[in-house]
Amino acid sequence: MSPRKGYRKPATSCDGCLAWGDFTGSLCPACWQFARQHAAGECGACRRRQPLKSGYCRLCWCQARRNIRIATGKPTSAGHVMAPWLRQVADLQLFFIGMHHHRGSSTTPRPRGHGRRGRPRKPPPPAAVRPVSHWCQPVLFDGVPRDYHRFDRDAHPDPASPWLAWGRHLAHGLAEARGWGRRVRLDVDRALVVLLSPHAEGDVIRYSEIIAPLRALDSSIERTAEVLEAMNILVDDRRPSYEDWLEKRLNGLAAGIRREAESWNRTLRDGGPRTRPRHQATVWAYLNAVRPALLEWSERYDHPREITRDDVLAHVKTLHGHERRQTLVALRSLFGWAKKNGIVFRNPTARIKVGTFEYSVLQPLLPQQVTRSVEAVRSPAARLALALAASHAARAGAIRALQLDDVDLGNRRLTIAGRTRPMDDLTHQMLLAWLDYRHRRWPNTANPHLLINQMTALETGPVSGWWIKHELHGQDATLERLRVDRQLEEALVHGPDPLHLAEVFGLDEKTAIRYANSARALLDQAAEQQLR
Repeated sequence: MSPRKGYRKPATSCDGCLAWGDFTGSLCPACWQFARQHAAGECGACRRRQPLKSGYCRLCWCQARRNIRIATGKPTSAGHVMAPWLRQVADLQLFFIGMHHHRGSSTTPRPRGHGRRGRPRKPPPPAAVRPVSHWCQPVLFDGVPRDYHRFDRDAHPDPASPWLAWGRHLAHGLAEARGWGRRVRLDVDRALVVLLSPHAEGDVIRYSEIIAPLRALDSSIERTAEVLEAMNILVDDRRPSYEDWLEKRLNGLAAGIRREAESWNRTLRDGGPRTRPRHQATVWAYLNAVRPALLEWSERYDHPREITRDDVLAHVKTLHGHERRQTLVALRSLFGWAKKNGIVFRNPTARIKVGTFEYSVLQPLLPQQVTRSVEAVRSPAARLALALAASHAARAGAIRALQLDDVDLGNRRLTIAGRTRPMDDLTHQMLLAWLDYRHRRWPNTANPHLLINQMTALETGPVSGWWIKHELHGQDATLERLRVDRQLEEALVHGPDPLHLAEVFGLDEKTAIRYANSARALLDQAAEQQLR
């Protein structure tokens, strides 16, 4: 039976570390995260079956740190060798959740040069440059993957390695420039010790070789890869997702048709002589549209030159509406490319009319739909994105691309997609709330974009398209629908004038005419209802 409404789980002990406290589930948050990262087994000290790190459970790790603090009188630091202390754990001191680490008194003044935990700040690594080697042993077997899982952190580290010293120097510079936190710095340093201790002149590190060992260390793969790229020793050998997608979509086609369809799709993606590359969404849509036809023709033919005009007409007769139009456009692109490159003698899609697409009348959003979307967003970033779409008709891509330099709070002006607009009260309020949250959450970030998250705060790129839309997933009033509704509202309030819409929102003539026609139709419908 499910717990009644308002029920609160009483305080209890954690099944992992036995600590007492108020939490949900059977494990405290720290033990839950520890169990996600480590496999279960018999602990080498307490003999309980628990998730183990280096053969010991989390409770024994906490006890070993406490023993170090009692014996040395100093907080545990990364410089302590934990293995002897873990083997000496005999008795276990229970504790309350969140109190096993000694933080020190908050009223004690912090000494100059000490961090927030009262420890002396670690000095930066000494300056280093790329090691100079006049000769190196040529590689006997090129391409043999390295197994970094065999690295023993107690026996194999080489602090005197010049490559490790250079990597640490570059990592410190990137950390200062990008605003990396202490945890990220330590994770990257731990990964560099594993990767660069055995490194020698002439060696390269492949991206595919570092993914599994760094995940086992729970280190940041992306941040470590940035340091290795700065050292110019990283080879990105990952297979692009486009290759897997293309191979899957071409599966089942005849050999000749598959070869030419692949060349055509790659030309769309990469461009060619007198051919500009197309957007990735267009590349996907075109191949998805022609795939059913190519599968049907592959049962009878082996090469595109065998396909006739009657075959094309017979296939498009089975399609209707937007699907027919999209398929014809993609087929004309395919056979136009084939005719241009001498693959076919005649274009079978020539003089087959695609037809004009009749747009439906755009409808405004209902007030309850907008209200549900406003109630669905929780984060300051999502509220700001919603305000930009609803007040300024900003696209999701334009919101992602906004930078701090595009905001002029003093003059209350905002530059979106190259167009400077006055800032309304709602946008101003949401913007101030987001900037305050951003400053408190990531005070040292160097990302110039206005909207950032936990990942992009450590780099300089924009947030993903999914991240900016995920809080409105499943709602009727999405960012795109709010943008459309704002432009339609402008046409309804100020009249269906395409020139006005083009000037206010920077629309091209066809899009402005479409909004004007929709507004004119809605106004005519409203006038007819008043006359009845």
